Amino acid sequence: MKIDIFAHVLPRKCLDALERKKLPGRSSILDDVKAVPTLYDLDMRFRIMDKFDDLVQVISLSLPSIESVVGPEDTVEIAKMANDEMAELIAKYPDRFVGAAACLPMTNVDAALSETDRVINDLKFRGVEIFSDIDGEPLDLPKFRPLYEKMSGYNLPILLHPIKPFNMPDYIGEDRSKYLACSVFAWPYQTTLAMNRLVYSGILEDYPNLTFVTHHCGGILPFLDGRVQALFDCNQVVHKGAAFDRILRRSPIEYFHKFYGDTVTCGSTPALMCGYSFFGAENIVFGTDMPIDSQLGLRQTRDTIYAIERMDISEDDKMKIFEGNARRLLRLPI
Repeated sequence: MKIDIFAHVLPRKCLDALERKKLPGRSSILDDVKAVPTLYDLDMRFRIMDKFDDLVQVISLSLPSIESVVGPEDTVEIAKMANDEMAELIAKYPDRFVGAAACLPMTNVDAALSETDRVINDLKFRGVEIFSDIDGEPLDLPKFRPLYEKMSGYNLPILLHPIKPFNMPDYIGEDRSKYLACSVFAWPYQTTLAMNRLVYSGILEDYPNLTFVTHHCGGILPFLDGRVQALFDCNQVVHKGAAFDRILRRSPIEYFHKFYGDTVTCGSTPALMCGYSFFGAENIVFGTDMPIDSQLGLRQTRDTIYAIERMDISEDDKMKIFEGNARRLLRLPI
C-alpha cells in the first residue's frame, strides 16, 4: 500500500464559504486553487488515483490557510465545516481516504484546542495541519504552546505546511513576488524558518512526544545540515550564545532530526536522497501534495512514486517510506 500523507482537498461548501467571507485584500492563493478541480471533483480525482496500485490518501485542507482569508470570527465556523466535510469523505470512501489531518482556527486558540479534541475524539482524525506562520505570527509564541502540549498528549502528528502569499514582495519597492520565487524558493524556506523557531524556542525539548511532518522533505534543512551545526558552534564560541534566548539540553541538530519529512520534491530523487541522509528511513513519509500540479495531481503522484523507486536504498526502507512509517505515526487501523 502507498499511503499518501500529504494530499489536499478543498470541499465545495468550504470553498464557497471562503469566497463568501473573504476579507478585502486577503490571500490571492484562493483564486489559484479554484482552478484545480481535483480539489473538489472527486470523480476526476479518483480517475487519477486509479492509475496507481494500492494508493490511498490522508487528506488535509489545501492552501490557503483559512486565517489568511477570513477574520478570526469566521475561522471557527469554516474549520468545523471543513473537518465535517472531510469526515464525510472518509466515511463515504474508506477505500480512498484512510484518515485526515484537521483544519484548525489558529487565530482563535481556545477554539482551535476545542476543535482538536472534537476531531480526534469524535471524528477519529489522525492529526492536525497548521501553517508555517499564523497570519504572520511565528509558531513559537507562548499562546500556541497549549496546542503542542495537547498534540504531544495525543501522540499524533502536526502536519506543517508552508505559506507565503504571492502578493508579498521579495524586495522593497515591488508589489508582489516575481518569477515564481514565492512557490519555488520561499515556501521551503518558510518551512525551515518555522522548524528553526520550534527547535530554538525549546518546544521540541519541552514536549518530547510532539511530532511534526514537514512539507517538501524538510524544506532546505537537509541541504544545510552541516551549516546548522557549524554556525551554532561559531555563535557559542564567538558570541557566547548571544543569538539564543534559551540553552537547550542537547545539541540543536538532535532536535532538528526529530522532525519528519515528506517526499514532496517534485520527483527529484537526489533531493530525496539528501532528505534520507538527514532524516533517516524511519522519519520520511510518502506525500505527493496532490493535486497541486500541471496535470491536476497526476504528475506529482507519478513523479513522486518514481523518485522513491529510484532511490538507492533497500526495499525495506522504501516500504517504510511508502507505508510503514505512516501506519506507525498515524496509528492507522488499516
